[in-house]
Amino acid sequence: MKIAIIGIGLIGGSFAKALRHQFPEAKILGIDSNPSHLETAVAEQLIDEGAALEDLSAVDRVVLSIPVKSSVSLITEILDRIPSRALVWDVGSTKSSICRAVSQHPKRDQFLAAHPIAGTENSGPQAAQIDLFSGKPQILCEAKKTRPELLDWAKTTFRQMGMYLRFMDPEEHDKHMAYVSHLSHISSFMLGKTVLEQEEDEQNIFDLAGSGFESTVRLAKSSPDMWCSIFEDNQSHILHILNAYIANLEHFRDLLQSQNYIDLHNQMKHTNQLKTILNGIKTK
Repeated sequence: MKIAIIGIGLIGGSFAKALRHQFPEAKILGIDSNPSHLETAVAEQLIDEGAALEDLSAVDRVVLSIPVKSSVSLITEILDRIPSRALVWDVGSTKSSICRAVSQHPKRDQFLAAHPIAGTENSGPQAAQIDLFSGKPQILCEAKKTRPELLDWAKTTFRQMGMYLRFMDPEEHDKHMAYVSHLSHISSFMLGKTVLEQEEDEQNIFDLAGSGFESTVRLAKSSPDMWCSIFEDNQSHILHILNAYIANLEHFRDLLQSQNYIDLHNQMKHTNQLKTILNGIKTK
């Protein structure tokens, strides 16, 4: 088997590690616009060698792990180049635009729209983890449009990586990701920005920031290239949830200004139900 990973960052590199573990005899090629990523990936044995899009004519599997906007622009060329036996799956955080891009392609049944709900704030091939996907959901969209034998292979492979599968409509996926994931990153970026603007002494940030601040701004260390692309692609859903979030912040401010601490307390107590929800999910 010959596998091509397009985009050797955290997710692409972690797929390379996991696939090498499952298929030790496979040859893994890396395609990346950053030469240093390829050098690191070869040195770390994530890939066997660097490659180019022209090499896709001889591959069996392709993992597309680049920013969403770039994936949408590139996906038809990838499908044009792959042989009839090959499967391509992407890992993007939005799914509607890429599903639209491939909808009329003659090789549509060789594409699988996937989104592993996994990651860290770190980026680059040096951040890759072999067990990054273990215990995490793999979202599959429009799975019935993928050729059955290729879909069966993918489902088995993802499960062997430790993932559990969920099937969603692309538009529903993008809406819920805006609510649960994309807003979290916006909150983290803007919290970090606010503190940097208001606290001019970096030593104070280092010395006084407790675990609460550190955990809340962790996502602000994520790749701006990747996340700006996600925000652009999912703009409408993000604006909807962002307006609701801003309204809640303004209401919190109003309660604080009016010294209405009873309602403030009740709102926070109501929000505590997240502990039950998240603990319940983790124990599945």
